[in-house]
Amino acid sequence: MAVQYKDYYQSLGVSRNASDDEIRKAFRKLAREYHPDVAKDKAKAEDKFKEINEAYEVLGDPSKRSKYDQLGSNWKQGAEFRPPPGWEGFRPSGGGRYRSAPEGFEFRGTGFSDFFEQVFGSMGGAQGRSGGVDFEEEELSERGSDVEADLMVTLEEVSKGSIRSVTLRRKIMCQTCFGVGQVNGRVCPECRGEGAVERSNTYKVKIPAGVQEGQRLRVSGQGEPGIGGAEPGDLYLRVRIAKHPDFRVGQNTLFVDVEVAPWEAVLGANVTIPTLDGRIDIKVPAGTQNGAKLRVRGRGLQNREGTKGDLIVIVKIQVPSKISDTEKAAWEALARQSSFKPRE
Repeated sequence: MAVQYKDYYQSLGVSRNASDDEIRKAFRKLAREYHPDVAKDKAKAEDKFKEINEAYEVLGDPSKRSKYDQLGSNWKQGAEFRPPPGWEGFRPSGGGRYRSAPEGFEFRGTGFSDFFEQVFGSMGGAQGRSGGVDFEEEELSERGSDVEADLMVTLEEVSKGSIRSVTLRRKIMCQTCFGVGQVNGRVCPECRGEGAVERSNTYKVKIPAGVQEGQRLRVSGQGEPGIGGAEPGDLYLRVRIAKHPDFRVGQNTLFVDVEVAPWEAVLGANVTIPTLDGRIDIKVPAGTQNGAKLRVRGRGLQNREGTKGDLIVIVKIQVPSKISDTEKAAWEALARQSSFKPRE
């Protein structure tokens, strides 16, 4: 779909080679002049205010400005524009950050043009957000976006805590072709036409003992970079407790199955079971039933207060599927002599 080309430099009244500082100052000056709360012609001011916000949304972000500049200086205001192939797939790495208007003013929808939507993609609404732009400050800045990722944590780490090296891989916009996938009409050699490249960062992360499923661990300052010298966002790692071959988890309680022979259940026995601290012996009382739960105190997971839960041992009576002739005779003799009647 053809749309009208928007000359964002003209909207802010700056040249195409204007510095970042000149662009910031031009935006601040126009924003004061056309703020709907102070302008006499509020309808006209609101439209202009949206226009300069759209322009600064692009020119105030280095990656978006570079992408916009690739369109060239030959486009004229009002000319029909169709984005090049692959252009509409671009999504800025900031993930939907908007510079909000001063407190008390709300956008109705994004307020951005079809041209912006086609070139930079839908960024989501900004209704009701306030305080993102402080017109009294010398510099316009914005904190970087937070980033989230899953972190697989073992039960041993939950029990004792650990420090892990965590590598976060994520795709960012290709800085060679700025998300287009092409350079001078050829496939970009850096991203091979995808418009994005994968980057890895490694962090040391402290996993505290007693961490819970779904808990978020914050790695300060390792999110998206800030704008205008502002601090970066944070990296949040959502804990996902790894499945264990022996144990099942319920809060800070662990559950483990132990298999016993019929005669062990009848006569009682000492059996060896696993724990997170190594194997231990426990006593299976005489007459233990299938599915019985035996509690081993203090062998579960540690909670945030430092108290350990219990280990619940679930008895599973196993019946031999194959027996020798001698064993068969012994079982037959037991059947004749036993007074046990399970169906009475």
